[in-house]
Amino acid sequence: MPQIRLDKFISERTEYSRSQIKQLAAAGKITLNGTTVKKADIKTDPDADTVEVCGKRLSAGKHRYILLNKPEGYVSSTEDSDGPSVLGLVPPEMRTKGLFPAGRLDKDSLGALLITDDGELAHRMLSPRSHIPKIYIVKLARPFESKYIDIFKNGITLADGDKCGPALVLPVQNSEILAFVQLTEGKYHQVKRMFAAVENHVEQLMRVSLGGLVLPEKLAFGECMELLHKDVENLFRPLDFERFCAEFSGFFSAILINK
Repeated sequence: MPQIRLDKFISERTEYSRSQIKQLAAAGKITLNGTTVKKADIKTDPDADTVEVCGKRLSAGKHRYILLNKPEGYVSSTEDSDGPSVLGLVPPEMRTKGLFPAGRLDKDSLGALLITDDGELAHRMLSPRSHIPKIYIVKLARPFESKYIDIFKNGITLADGDKCGPALVLPVQNSEILAFVQLTEGKYHQVKRMFAAVENHVEQLMRVSLGGLVLPEKLAFGECMELLHKDVENLFRPLDFERFCAEFSGFFSAILINK
């Protein structure tokens, strides 16, 4: 990567304006390769240099990728429209200009949500051509029935006549009312409407994977983590659904039951 001005590098990776960056430099809050710099108009090589602002090391990558474990009550929007925005859960040290949720989860839904400033990646994720599978765990009002497996696999027709593409569903081990669902599309309230079409009701929904990116056990509701490049690439590496269900049944069912 060619050398660029330090203030430009910092501005692209934080919420600071150029004037604020100038003030931070003057106050000794910026270091380049461990040395405090008083002027931010010097050049830096993003691939070779280490830049810290207020003690926080900045990533060389231009874009930021954040995985949020979304709690209830937050809207997947950049604005506080129908409730507080999920962006309010991103800690200051992770924020940068242009962050937005890539995709959505309903206000009362939980789980994995990607927040980024990379519009190209978001378009690739949400494009019908990509078909990134997403896995959810749901708590049902009535016991799971084995007939759901074939109905979902064949593409269920919703109450309004809208036809869903094929989906996978399996019961959670040792539970009558928990199930995993894998979708490759994202219609409005799709999971809830699919179960309504088989005369059941979703009482709680949690998204537990985006592509091959699984919600980490250590990430509590409301917490965020910054993703590495290899994590982002996992978005486009689908999981084996049956193996996933067998491996994570105990972990995710415990979370949903105790929620």
